[in-house]
Amino acid sequence: MEYKIKRIHELVLYLNECSYEYYVLDNPKIEDKEYDKLYDELKKLEKESNYVLKNSPTQRVGDIILDKFEKSVHKARMWSLDKVTSFESLDMWHKKNINLSNENNLNPHSYIVVQKFDGVSINLVYENGEFIKAATRGTGEIGENVTEQAKTIKSIPLSIDDMGNFEIRGEVIMTKDEFEKYNKTSDTPLKNLRNGAAGALRNLDVSETKKRKLNTFIYDVAYYNDGKFSTYFEILNFLSHNKFKCPEFKLCNTIDEVKEEIKRIESLRENLNYDIDGVVVSINELNLREILGYTVKHPKFSIAYKFEAEEVKTKLINVEWNVGRSGRVSPTAILEPVDISGITIKRATLNNIDDIVRKNVKLNCDVLIRRSNDVIPEIIKGFSCGNLKEIDIPDVCPSCKFPLSREGVHLYCTNTISCRPQIIKSIVHFASRDAMNIEGFSEKLAEQFYEKLCVKRISDLYKITFEDLVTLDKVKEKKANNILRSINKSKECNLYNFIYALGIKNVGLKTSKDIVKEFKTLDKIMNVSREELDKIYGIGDVILDDIFKFLNNEGVKEEIKRLIELGIKFKYEKDVEVKDNLFNGKRVVVTGTIQNLSRKEIKDLLERFGAIISDSVSKKTDYVIYGENSGSKLLKAQELNVNTISEDEFNKITKKLGI
Repeated sequence: MEYKIKRIHELVLYLNECSYEYYVLDNPKIEDKEYDKLYDELKKLEKESNYVLKNSPTQRVGDIILDKFEKSVHKARMWSLDKVTSFESLDMWHKKNINLSNENNLNPHSYIVVQKFDGVSINLVYENGEFIKAATRGTGEIGENVTEQAKTIKSIPLSIDDMGNFEIRGEVIMTKDEFEKYNKTSDTPLKNLRNGAAGALRNLDVSETKKRKLNTFIYDVAYYNDGKFSTYFEILNFLSHNKFKCPEFKLCNTIDEVKEEIKRIESLRENLNYDIDGVVVSINELNLREILGYTVKHPKFSIAYKFEAEEVKTKLINVEWNVGRSGRVSPTAILEPVDISGITIKRATLNNIDDIVRKNVKLNCDVLIRRSNDVIPEIIKGFSCGNLKEIDIPDVCPSCKFPLSREGVHLYCTNTISCRPQIIKSIVHFASRDAMNIEGFSEKLAEQFYEKLCVKRISDLYKITFEDLVTLDKVKEKKANNILRSINKSKECNLYNFIYALGIKNVGLKTSKDIVKEFKTLDKIMNVSREELDKIYGIGDVILDDIFKFLNNEGVKEEIKRLIELGIKFKYEKDVEVKDNLFNGKRVVVTGTIQNLSRKEIKDLLERFGAIISDSVSKKTDYVIYGENSGSKLLKAQELNVNTISEDEFNKITKKLGI
């Protein structure tokens, strides 16, 4: 028995080393047949001895079918990157970095340049050196648990030398070689590499994930309980030392060196065995990163330089006119199918009437189309040739046949009461996450509500019964109960979510928050004057007119009255004397898990106190509020002698303020 256990340890160590050399270094030390023979020996010994190491290659089974995806909360947010498409824009970003560096008396900074992979972002969690979880990006704060799928990716080590606790970031890709092999034997060929990777990673049948032989490039450490890196260069070397497959990178001391590296990578693009769509340029020095911080969506210290979008010619077959939530009627081009970067394009945006005229677009003409940044393709221009016909501009709504009105370059349906697409899209918007957050809702469900349950306005949602729901397609008892529970739960909501849910033209979540912050109650909002609205910072004349017109619509007032009668209640925020609290005008960072409050709720509360919320710790930070599992941000605060506030202390402060 002792021999078997010793042999298991030897085989696991050796086979993992072989996998590292094959999948990460691309330099195999043994033939596949020899590997398979040793793998079979290991499997046999594990069965006989009932002894299996956590990092054994046999644990990458890939034969599990999961019931559903579980949610997974990231310790550190997964950000998206801001993008530039020209060296001029890159120069502007660089100048901002120079100015900030000079203002803070920092040494000249450098950049790290890596390829931007066209794959799927992944978050890997290691505890005490053992791989324990993988998750997709999701919302940036909450993703989907794809641990079993990730175990099939052999470039992801199941254990590493460093015994710390980590969150590690990377990109899951499918290589061109594996893509071709898969398509030769598959009944349903894949369209492109990215879809191949995404579909595999989000497949509940893990055996399908395994078949696609995915790979990874790991490029960042987002959380490390023992980490004290000073540069991104150190992070990449740390990852490489721990046997992750890392991208090639170039350390550049000037922006001109960055540009040369971008040109070099672009010249290699077609010869790579995987897809890239640009490069990522990141500041190397972490102290400057801390000062730069983040916008609402992006880190300021990294930027994606996107390569020029591919353009192709095809033929315009027809134009469809579609009605949006606001009643805007927009043209969509129907094209002769054409491939761009492995994706079949059949439709393209035409924006508005002026766009059609300016680009000289006619039916049956050849058109040049471009697809960039994974958005809907657009028509660049039309070419005069053959049997051309003018595009008919409608004067009635394509759905309800009511007259259209023209506002600037756009057409609008004048029927705001019973136009089917407007109603369905308004219901979907009302139920969306940032609005009333009715879980399990979709456009297909809204269509069934409209057609089968006669839901013709948003208040009708709150009249739906269990008996109604089980009559719908693909809605069984369990789903019906979940939908009903979620609808009832939405009756108690924040006032700003409700204002956003109403779907006021040109009013997003931020403006909704600004309105509520200024006027506090629904009664005051409904009776506000144009002059009072004008006092809200950032609301221009156009948006102001849209809000005022909406709030004074009698139909809107009646609908809001119905919603209140059906049980909608608002969680009014108690006024806080901003001038009399600790956080007013201070830069505050929140880290770790705070019990009974989500990160969003904490940030909303701090904003009410007048705090300036930041996602990174620097010398300019006034307070760091920390909960359980606080990591590098708390350590950074202690190093910089920044004031720290524990969860208990924070609760006492809010209690004194009457919150």
